[in-house]
Amino acid sequence: MSEVPRLELTGIEKSFPGVKALENVSFSVRRGTVHVLCGENGAGKSTLMKIINGIYQPDDGVMKLDGRVVHISNAIEARKHRISMIFQELNYIPELTIEQAMFLGREPVNKLGKIDWKQIRRDTLQLFAQEKLDYKPDTQMKELSISDIQMLEIVKAISYDADIIIMDEPTSAITQREVERLFAKINVLRERGASIIYISHKLDEIFQIADEITVLRDGTVVGSYPKSELDIDKVITMMVGRVITNSYPKEEVKLGDEILEVQDLQSPGVFQDISFYVRVGEIVGFAGLMGAGRTEVMRTLFGLDHYTSGQVRIEGRDVRINRVSDSINNRLVMLSEDRRRYGLIPVRSIRENISLATLKQFIYKGFLHEKKEIDSITEICQKMRVKAPDWETTVEALSGGNQQKVVLAKWMVRDPAVLIMDEPTRGIDVGAKVEIYKLMSALAHEGKGLVMVSSEMPELMGMCDRIYVMSEGKITGELERSDFSQEAIMRLATANKVSGKDAVEQNEPLVNKSPADKQAAGKQTNGNQADEVE
Repeated sequence: MSEVPRLELTGIEKSFPGVKALENVSFSVRRGTVHVLCGENGAGKSTLMKIINGIYQPDDGVMKLDGRVVHISNAIEARKHRISMIFQELNYIPELTIEQAMFLGREPVNKLGKIDWKQIRRDTLQLFAQEKLDYKPDTQMKELSISDIQMLEIVKAISYDADIIIMDEPTSAITQREVERLFAKINVLRERGASIIYISHKLDEIFQIADEITVLRDGTVVGSYPKSELDIDKVITMMVGRVITNSYPKEEVKLGDEILEVQDLQSPGVFQDISFYVRVGEIVGFAGLMGAGRTEVMRTLFGLDHYTSGQVRIEGRDVRINRVSDSINNRLVMLSEDRRRYGLIPVRSIRENISLATLKQFIYKGFLHEKKEIDSITEICQKMRVKAPDWETTVEALSGGNQQKVVLAKWMVRDPAVLIMDEPTRGIDVGAKVEIYKLMSALAHEGKGLVMVSSEMPELMGMCDRIYVMSEGKITGELERSDFSQEAIMRLATANKVSGKDAVEQNEPLVNKSPADKQAAGKQTNGNQADEVE
């Protein structure tokens, strides 16, 4: 007699206005296993998980737990069935403290029926001690980094003592050390008999922990297999329905003059002596470990944070950036790593989100010129290949990849000269990543200057002309494309000041030298070896 699955779904159907999200989906998870769910953005993975968690109700189909048919109408009921979920998009209340957020909706009460805050403090500290985390319970969520918030969401989901734990992109914003800690925890949970449903676009990591893999495409199951019967190439082909031959479509672009120059930028206690440049048509990467200061520098250039001294030149003009409007008016824009908090209004339409940054150009005598707005939105959405039933679709209904395209489209309407992209492919699938990379190459061809911050070294090496590496608030080195390697980046990221072959030979990092200096040193700076990097 075969083992009864811990969770079994049969014939699941789900539609939204204009979209068939799931069609005849059958999916099962055995006790004490990690079942990985793969698929492009929009394939239906998150929809299926939200049905399991009671957030969505299926239009048709049956769900069973240990062979018994169940109907889960909300997330609270799911927790009663010992199901918990880590969501892909971080939904948190910035003004709450960590301890308030950890126990939101399940606060213990005392004999008088009031919230027992002392018990919450004890339980929070116990959780942190158990998971070896060093947070202060009274810290507000808005003071934390994306990595911190993601880690706390993981701890919160695990704390429910669930039998079924859904992890939707749990490693999209955490450090490698935290990933290793999470995988160790998953192994403990598996040994305990828990069933883990794991969703990730990082195909290299899923093969580290998976027992079984199911692939969804366009709302249907392509296949379910033991891990031993698959490899990364097979999974990618199943996901996208085609073979992807070039994961990093970097194109050769003739580089022009400096379009962005930063000299000696300072923010005490955050970063110091930041100097770098970006040329017309160039994609410049910023690498470093979590907490190195990369995002803080970019936030400052965009006017979200302040700097005490330093010079910024955009298109040859000296500018002082005190607020976001200063950077936008000087044709510098930014895609934040937290697109939901800083880049989008999820409950508003695609049209409203894209026109938000340029609304004045559509206003005539106090009235909205709707036709001009629609024409502009249609043109940019088609260029960005945004997939949606229509432009009135709310952004929250889109996949992660399409949400990122909407943010990009919003800024492209303003025709920026410099575009900062902080973790531009976080939480999106391999097919959508390639589309973002192609858009980056197209923008470089148009003469834009691009700054790419990423924790993914392969994509930095695949898409950038040069890479600056930061450690502890400083730029520790700069690498030309011919010198790219993960080893060289990691040496610089850990403050070992070695930069490329010349630096190895001369014991001198090539930090912040001008193009003329590099040419004098015999360096080639066009960076046209795109095909040499995997």
